[in-house]
Amino acid sequence: MARHLITSAIPYINGVKHLGNLVGSQLPADLYARYLRGRGHEVLFLCATDEHGTPAELAAAKAGEPVADYCARMHGVQADLAQGFRLSFDHFGRSSSDQNRHLTQHLAVKLHEAGLIEERTERQVYSVADGRFLPDRYIEGTCPNCGYEKARGDQCENCTKQLDPTDLINPRSAISGSTELEVRETKHLYLLQSTLRDRLAAWIDEQADWPVLTTSIAKKWLFDGDGLQDRGITRDLDWGIPVQFEGAPWSGMEGKVFYVWFDAPIEYIACAAEWAAAQGKPDADWERWWRTGRGAADVRYTQFMGKDNVPFHTLSFPATLIGSGEDWKLVDYIKSFNYLNYDGGQFSTSQGRGVFMDDALELLPADYWRWWLLSRAPENQDSEFTWESFQGGVNKDLADVLGNFVSRVTKFCRSRFGEAVPEGGAWGDRERQLIADLSAGLARYEAAMESIAIRRAAQELRALWVLGNEYLQEAAPWAAYKEDPDRAAAIIRLALNLIAVYAELSAPFIPDAADTLRAAMKSKTGWPADMHAALRALPPGHAFTVPEMLFRKITDEERDAWQARFAGGRG
Repeated sequence: MARHLITSAIPYINGVKHLGNLVGSQLPADLYARYLRGRGHEVLFLCATDEHGTPAELAAAKAGEPVADYCARMHGVQADLAQGFRLSFDHFGRSSSDQNRHLTQHLAVKLHEAGLIEERTERQVYSVADGRFLPDRYIEGTCPNCGYEKARGDQCENCTKQLDPTDLINPRSAISGSTELEVRETKHLYLLQSTLRDRLAAWIDEQADWPVLTTSIAKKWLFDGDGLQDRGITRDLDWGIPVQFEGAPWSGMEGKVFYVWFDAPIEYIACAAEWAAAQGKPDADWERWWRTGRGAADVRYTQFMGKDNVPFHTLSFPATLIGSGEDWKLVDYIKSFNYLNYDGGQFSTSQGRGVFMDDALELLPADYWRWWLLSRAPENQDSEFTWESFQGGVNKDLADVLGNFVSRVTKFCRSRFGEAVPEGGAWGDRERQLIADLSAGLARYEAAMESIAIRRAAQELRALWVLGNEYLQEAAPWAAYKEDPDRAAAIIRLALNLIAVYAELSAPFIPDAADTLRAAMKSKTGWPADMHAALRALPPGHAFTVPEMLFRKITDEERDAWQARFAGGRG
């Protein structure tokens, strides 16, 4: 049994996330965590809300709430939605926690002691109309590199070029649109990332199995142009982790907080500390996951994120941990994703375009969304949500393949043999061939899951469902029953056991349906290490019940109505 630490990129606090956000980090991380638990591994799966920075302040002001109250409320909303989508976090933390404040300040001190923190006086953009210094991302303008007209002051989303606000052409406030901007002097702390470039490059080169998407983005930031730049890690804001605190080795930093991209990844560690505290566990219990000298040397750490988060996780966060000189666990594998687009365009939080997590659960149960999103995950290129594709995935995969098999088998057995596994008959060549095919398919499914090839894993799982349907159609127990009831009993006995196997194999993708099947079959047989044995796990006489319809089909009328509803204008 191995030990696996899993984190998904922490969602920002300001509002409900859309399905593109969900499939880009939390949902595939949950799939992997559920799979590993199903195989008997020890897993710690962590996520949190990212609560600091200007967006939280602005969202709270718009809602008419103090920012701390707003963040507490929205954390509850996001936690409820995570539960609704059956995201199986061991802990869903908060970057505003005491644990994150302590760790962020601790690591900043360690970096200073290592000579990697430097005070710099810089000229920063101040919006006269807004009465505040503008964080980099709240300054918009034209990218000097590619000409994109909505580039942010920290990065151009179009070409991914790292920018400073003063690089932008025709800059304006993203808060008010005002061009009445001034450049004023202010003092900040900088992390001297440039001095760690060679160490980071060597570490990235060691990660031979990382996806090309991940390493290409990291190396672009490392070597393009002037290479990896030093990064300001403080901001002139009220809401966040204070830079000036008792024991700080600097002075004159009152009224400043740590940059959200400095403290947010540290929350991965702090979340483990929050988990331990919530469970009444000692610090040693979370440190065994994060400190290599205290038990984490044998942990495999996997991160999940969208491609826009890759630079901070491959460079800035590792720079913080490596630069501290302490024995922090570094990530072993980063699974990064491209974007999920929406129906010919992009998901848009500001325009209310696309399906958001709360709306999705209002329409259909979580499994419907989980299956479609994971089976079409944007792994190697951007993918697109369309209502036609969603309808097809639900109807053809879930209802026609898995749901149909379960319904036909259980209802036939009830009508001919009663609600118990029938006895009689023996397996023949067709059953032995099915077991061989299932065993080979299971090996392919496991290989895909182990390598976190999500779309391929979904294809292999569906192929296993198809094998059951093909067997049922060829064996035709309804015909066999007329001439040889014992033969029909043997077919149905295997098929009922196959339903129990499907429950275990399908649980990472569709956990609610898996639980329904387990309850119906009165089974929890565990992962089928041996397919031959697994298909005998439910003996003759074992009682079961016929489940309600496992998946209903989406009608054309529903599809058209939903497409019109989510074209834009979410309140």
